[in-house]
Amino acid sequence: MGDALGSQFFVPANYPSLKRHELPPAPWRWTDDTEMACSVLAVLAEHGRIDQDALARSFAERHDFDRGYGPAVNRMLRLIREGGDWRELAAGLFKGQGSWGNGAAMRIAPLGAWYADDPEQATHQAEISAYTTHQHREAVAGTMAVAAAAAIAGDPSRTVAPEALLDGVIALVPRSAVHAGLRRARDMLDYADVTTVAAVLGCGRRTSAHDTVPFALWAAARHLDSFEKAFWTTARAGGDVDTTSAIACGVVAAAERGAPPEGWLRDTEALPAWLPDAPR
Repeated sequence: MGDALGSQFFVPANYPSLKRHELPPAPWRWTDDTEMACSVLAVLAEHGRIDQDALARSFAERHDFDRGYGPAVNRMLRLIREGGDWRELAAGLFKGQGSWGNGAAMRIAPLGAWYADDPEQATHQAEISAYTTHQHREAVAGTMAVAAAAAIAGDPSRTVAPEALLDGVIALVPRSAVHAGLRRARDMLDYADVTTVAAVLGCGRRTSAHDTVPFALWAAARHLDSFEKAFWTTARAGGDVDTTSAIACGVVAAAERGAPPEGWLRDTEALPAWLPDAPR
C-alpha cells in the first residue's frame, strides 16, 4: 500500500493534494517494489528461508517490465530468464562494483515481519536476499536495516519506542554510510520538520540505499502507531516516494498497532494472483 499510494505522487500536479493529505483516485497501482516483495514472501512460504536461486528465479519469472524497474535490473532479469547466472550478472553491475541502489531494501519489510521474533535472523536472511540483485556494501546494509526494523517493530511481545527501534537497527547493521545515516536519524527523532530531515538524510532522490533507508526508518520510528501518519510524513519529503513509503509503511505495518486503514486497503490494487497464502 505504501508503494502503490506513494507512486501516485510522482506527478507534480498531485503535489498540492499531497500537502492537503488528499487521497488520489483509486485504484492505486503498485510498482516493482511490491512485485519483488511478493517474490520474497513466496520464497519464504515455500522454503522457510531465503533460497537465493529460487529468489532470483522468481524475480526473473515474475518480472513485469511495466512496473517501473530500473534499466539495469530490467536487463539483468531478462538475462536470468534466458539462462544467465544471477551471481555473475549481479556482481558485474556498475563496472563490477555491484548496485548500491535501494531496490533490495524496498522489497524486504515482509521478511522482517516474517522473522518478527528474531531480528538477528531477519538481518541475516535479508543480507542473503540482497546479493541476488544488489552486491554493493551499502545496498546490502540498507536491506539489513529495513529487515531488522520490521522484525523489531513486529515483535509481539513488546511495544517499541522510536529510540529503541533505531538503536536496535544500528546494533545489527555493519559500519557503512547507511549505518552513519541511521545514527544521524536517531539524533533527529525530535525534529518535526520533514524538509529539514530529508535535506540531511536524503529521501531517495539519488535512489541509493544510504540516501533512502535512514530517512524511511526515521519516518517509521516516529509513527510506529499510525500507518497514515507514517505515509504522509514520508511522502511529504518527495524524492523516491513509492520506495521510501514502501519501506516506512512496511515497517509500521509489521506491528499490529500500525495496521493500515481498511479504506486504503480497498483502494489499493490487489496483490498478484500467484502470491500464495503464507501464514507462519
